[in-house]
Amino acid sequence: MPEEQKTEEKQEAKRKLPGFVSKLIPYLIIIVLAAGGTAYVARQKPEVLGLSKGPAQVQAELDKLVADVGKLIALPKDEKPTVATVTDVEKVKDQPFFSNAKNGDKVLIYTNAKKAILYRPTENLIVEVGAVNINQQPQESPSPSPKASPTPTPTSTPEQGQ
Repeated sequence: MPEEQKTEEKQEAKRKLPGFVSKLIPYLIIIVLAAGGTAYVARQKPEVLGLSKGPAQVQAELDKLVADVGKLIALPKDEKPTVATVTDVEKVKDQPFFSNAKNGDKVLIYTNAKKAILYRPTENLIVEVGAVNINQQPQESPSPSPKASPTPTPTSTPEQGQ
């Protein structure tokens, strides 16, 4: 009988195992779906999770921004702009260029063309266009400074012997 009892225990354990696994499967499915959803969001919108964007995504957004602004105004072809976002309009409101700016507006700065464009993506609107005045101090090259050289000054000297 002890053998029969062991066999019954094994069969009972086999019956319990599927019950345990069947209770665990829904939790495993939820974990897998959550991990997959998080990975998807991390790739599509990393800023939602507090992650930085990859260089390819940043470049794609820059290209789209330039294309959108290029539909509204002629842009310099030989130069890529530096782009900034207005994050606190209170800090720049004293500057005339930003008088009509709102948070979220983009500034495209073309250094060589000396042109700045304030663009509002939410309204697809160019708010302001202005000239860029970059204060670059010309570097002075060391040049020889004039040296004081003794210059002979005629003086009268008494003649001897007369």
